[in-house]
Amino acid sequence: FAQSFLTWDAKQYQLANNLLGYGMKYRTWDWMLPFFAGFNSAYFLQDYKQAAEYFKRAGEINGNELNISLAGRYMQASGQTELAIAYLGAMEKSERNQAVKKNYQIRLKAFNEVRRIELARDRYKNTEGVLPVTLDTLVRSGLLSPPPSDPYGGQFFLEPDGQVATT
Repeated sequence: FAQSFLTWDAKQYQLANNLLGYGMKYRTWDWMLPFFAGFNSAYFLQDYKQAAEYFKRAGEINGNELNISLAGRYMQASGQTELAIAYLGAMEKSERNQAVKKNYQIRLKAFNEVRRIELARDRYKNTEGVLPVTLDTLVRSGLLSPPPSDPYGGQFFLEPDGQVATT
């Protein structure tokens, strides 16, 4: 009810998450409740920090790679790139399945590149007083060397608000 009717039909996203949160108190074994709350937080509410917490909880319950990866992704999207790196780094170290471990390693490479860009962006803003418009500005200024490489094959870029994104 909370995930289907309240979100999609009634557009009561926070009420749905409140009900899911209430359920999490009593159904501590049910990974679907934090998974749905994480989805609602990210998709409907654009609260990526809260989404990360919910997906992290779902991953702790069922150990599912998707939940763990989503937790790391939303940590990064909420401006907590260092936390995302630490979280996925810990998960990668303890993972025994080599295919899953490789997925974590690729995501970690991407997050480390994002962090390099963020640091260069922040140094540029501190010295120039404005956000850089492009990554090329950071590379040409010498603040970002070597140029970043997206391990997924895309291209990193800066959003108008300075957030790091990729194609």
